[in-house]
Amino acid sequence: MSFAINAHGLTPVLNVSDLEASMVWFEQWGWTRGFSWGDPPAFGSVCSGEVAIFLCVDGQGSRGNSGIARTFGRDGDDSLDKGVWMSIWVDDVDAVYAACQAAGLDITWPPTDMEWGVREMHVRHPDGHVFRVSRSVETRLRRFTITTTCRGA
Repeated sequence: MSFAINAHGLTPVLNVSDLEASMVWFEQWGWTRGFSWGDPPAFGSVCSGEVAIFLCVDGQGSRGNSGIARTFGRDGDDSLDKGVWMSIWVDDVDAVYAACQAAGLDITWPPTDMEWGVREMHVRHPDGHVFRVSRSVETRLRRFTITTTCRGA
């Protein structure tokens, strides 16, 4: 017998040390507040378009900022941060980069055309969660097909 689940969505949950500070951090690069729950609030969400991220104070996962300057490249190490890594697909990586720069956020990889066919930058949350902000690009070096949606068999 075979069973195939038909998921209708996926919402990551990030362990954060401070809900309010995390919401402010997300707002600095264009996210909006979703909800806050509890007294005092210890669970909430941020939203961008149809995408949401749940934030949970001191629970549901791990966190930890390595403090290294780069997450990729010769001087980088993508294994040291103990938070979650996520890819966020956007229309304009460079506009997100400019907003993150203006807000003084921790950019650990500048916008770069990668050999796997995306333009990508990284921004790190104070609790060590790394966001790979990406956009598909056409390039002669493209060796892989990046798919952000799944199709049933």
